[in-house]
Amino acid sequence: MVLAKLEKVDLREVWQHEAIHFTNWLAKPENLELLSDEIGIGINLIQTEANVGAFNVDILAEEEGTGKKIVIENQLESTNHDHLGKIITYASGFDAETIIWIVKTVRDEHKQAVDWLNEHTDSGINIFAIEMEVWKIGNSPFAPKFQVIAKPNDWAKTIKKSSPQEGISDTKVLQLEFWNNFKEYVGNKNKNFKLRKARPQHWYDISVGSSLAHIGLTINSQQNQLGCELYIHDSKSLYNHLMADKMEIEQIITEHIEWMELPAKKASRIKVMTDFHFNHKDNWQNSYEWLLQEVNNFQAAFRERIASFKG
Repeated sequence: MVLAKLEKVDLREVWQHEAIHFTNWLAKPENLELLSDEIGIGINLIQTEANVGAFNVDILAEEEGTGKKIVIENQLESTNHDHLGKIITYASGFDAETIIWIVKTVRDEHKQAVDWLNEHTDSGINIFAIEMEVWKIGNSPFAPKFQVIAKPNDWAKTIKKSSPQEGISDTKVLQLEFWNNFKEYVGNKNKNFKLRKARPQHWYDISVGSSLAHIGLTINSQQNQLGCELYIHDSKSLYNHLMADKMEIEQIITEHIEWMELPAKKASRIKVMTDFHFNHKDNWQNSYEWLLQEVNNFQAAFRERIASFKG
């Protein structure tokens, strides 16, 4: 058996110019999706070279499903103090909650600075320092790889967010544990199914490959229910497009479906529910099986139909 050697490629061999070549490459949907998979946050492009006073941020984006602002600064060299200051300026200018700093090499002192910022800001702020890598095998095409060097510590932020008087919210801690365990369960079932990072909240969003809608998984601890829904952000036309295939969709999703147009609101929902006692951790495994099955059904029922929507 002959084994080939994995070789690292110099970034400048792939992208000669930071703004013209690398930023435009990263701004393509399929490449932002690679970055999304690596850090666990859905990223939708808003604009490249967006103005912040006298400065320009390389990429301004938003988080899929929430619309929270994301700033991405690219640097095909080692980190430096100048760019560290810039990313903070950009984040404040756009009121961004996620900062992504992509570089050739993260210096130890800048990793320490990013870790410090993540530890000393609240759970709404997320800062990533990422090394960009490119690899090849023999004469194969180049393969990009995002190597996360510094990232938020969600658990520490969950603890820090609660004041000493309030104590730690048991519900928030359980929610974070529930979704982290769900991610691990899905990863063990399907290594190719990558999920976003878990947060201490009652919902968890999954992409369907479009900014028009997403799959939302929900815990309702008051009514003891677990839900899976297609959340359509602001398109009654898309809702009607899917409603036209109601019979076919209900053959794929065998649970009872609630079709919720919500005429008085921008959003629409297509939803299934099941009984679930959140505080009974011995039931969590069964709930993960149900959630994964429904996610697969929803992807099968909606992904191609949404992609074909021309409205």
